[in-house]
Amino acid sequence: MSAAVPDMLELQYELESKAAKWYATIDIANAFFSIPLAAECRPQFAFTWRGIQYTWNRLPQGWKHSPTICHGLIQTALEKGEAPEHLQYIDDIIVWGNTAEVSEKGKKIIQILLKAGFAIK
Repeated sequence: MSAAVPDMLELQYELESKAAKWYATIDIANAFFSIPLAAECRPQFAFTWRGIQYTWNRLPQGWKHSPTICHGLIQTALEKGEAPEHLQYIDDIIVWGNTAEVSEKGKKIIQILLKAGFAIK
């Protein structure tokens, strides 16, 4: 697996090209920890602390592939839910517009994410 999150500089250039008057941001709460690990994958995430072995049940932060997995699952949920035009960087989403209708775009995306099982900050 290779990293497949967008390049932040490219996102910045794309956002600047929109030249909108209104922007709204959405941040998913504890995005990595809201993604369960399949039972057969959990042994790969085992660790020992003070002589006791533990394993993660949710996608851990700090694992090199976590951002790619998280970004991909959120992207899939947004595509499946036919989200309005937006930009996404892992668990951060931005929408824009020239009128306050941007809030309606944000509400639509929030509903899609909630339906997919994510919580919003």
